[in-house]
Amino acid sequence: MACRLADSSFLFTGPRQTPSRSHRFTPHNSTGICYLKRGSLLRRGFKHQQGLISTRRTKSVQAVATPVAPSSSESADYRKQLSESYGFRQIGEPLPENVTLKDIVNTLPKEVFDIDDVKAWKTVLVSASSYALGLFMISKAPWYLLPPAWAWTGTAVTGLFVIGHDCAHKSFTGNKLVDDIVGTLAFLPLIYPYEPWRFKHDRHHAKTNMLSEDTAWLPVCREEFDSSPVLRKALIYAYGPFRPWMSIAHWLKCHFNLKTFRANQVKRVKISLACVFAFIAIGWPLIVYKTGIVGWIKFWLIPWLGYHFWMSTFTMVHHTAPHIPFKSSDEWNAAQAQLNGTVHCNYPNWIEILCHDINVHIPHHISTKIPSYNLRAAHQSLQENWGKYLNEATWNWRLMKTIMTVCHVYHKEQNYIGFDKLVPEESQPITFLKKVMPDYA
Repeated sequence: MACRLADSSFLFTGPRQTPSRSHRFTPHNSTGICYLKRGSLLRRGFKHQQGLISTRRTKSVQAVATPVAPSSSESADYRKQLSESYGFRQIGEPLPENVTLKDIVNTLPKEVFDIDDVKAWKTVLVSASSYALGLFMISKAPWYLLPPAWAWTGTAVTGLFVIGHDCAHKSFTGNKLVDDIVGTLAFLPLIYPYEPWRFKHDRHHAKTNMLSEDTAWLPVCREEFDSSPVLRKALIYAYGPFRPWMSIAHWLKCHFNLKTFRANQVKRVKISLACVFAFIAIGWPLIVYKTGIVGWIKFWLIPWLGYHFWMSTFTMVHHTAPHIPFKSSDEWNAAQAQLNGTVHCNYPNWIEILCHDINVHIPHHISTKIPSYNLRAAHQSLQENWGKYLNEATWNWRLMKTIMTVCHVYHKEQNYIGFDKLVPEESQPITFLKKVMPDYA
């Protein structure tokens, strides 16, 4: 979910810091951001801004021409420290540069690519029935039970999105026409245009974690951040306290402008937009007629906001962490981005069931042809063959706090710099989040 609040193209650049051969230096800790470099782990010296890693201040030493890479045991210890600091179970080792995406795909069992119509339509049954149950609970719940009813309904309707997501990748039934029809219908309660989203999402998979090319959560460009006080404040709020709902901005900005699509895509985009506007023109008045404006808020708007909470948070957890780099196109490596740059995150079982294992996300980035109901089997295979390279977490507050208070402005060497390190006097929203967000892992 990219939160592109300006019309610029988000071309990211950042100052590169290269220590001089003869100057005295101490480990760089000015930004409070821990980071890993491709090919080797930084040995030590970074103090996480949440105070979770404690390191002794070292004396100034003479820089050497060629840094000595840490031993494997030191690297493992350091990654373990970072994992605990960031809220991860495991931070994977850097993937060797000679490994290709095809090498990884070839280790997966062939059966994980098999489409099973019974399992596919079972997901529809689960989502439709759980969504209907949610609407029933909203209609019957007293006011003090509405929040859990809304949480259930918003999560259930997210499952419809996941079904449409499989359809967009042609991993639902394998029949293109059926998949497109089911995907369009599944997206309608979300007023999400199916074809525009599909075109943008295909680009995300082709350019995962590529600077200015990815269509998901990109870091903020330093030039853009410095370009306008108004935009800077908007970005601080968007990538801070409003971040769990910024998929709304992405939905509005990226999917309704015909000028952003190629000529051969426009016809399909127009069909999707017509379906969405028809749903709004017919569905919303019916809801208001039957239940009033308050009913429209209860039955549609709040569950829709719940869906966008999951849309935003799922997507940022999948690809955003202080140690996960975004690369320019000339440095980008597909295998590293898809395996090393994607995060597997476990959520409570009821969320996993209603959302059809969308957070078993690494195998989906290895191959979009794996249906959602086969993602767990594919992930087990990846753990067996590539386990030490995987980034894995169980959802926790520390993980969310790290993303929302650290992962802001792009920096080539450090991956991210927090807003509060650049403009502390303007970063009260980030300071507030650091104070109020729990730090449990």
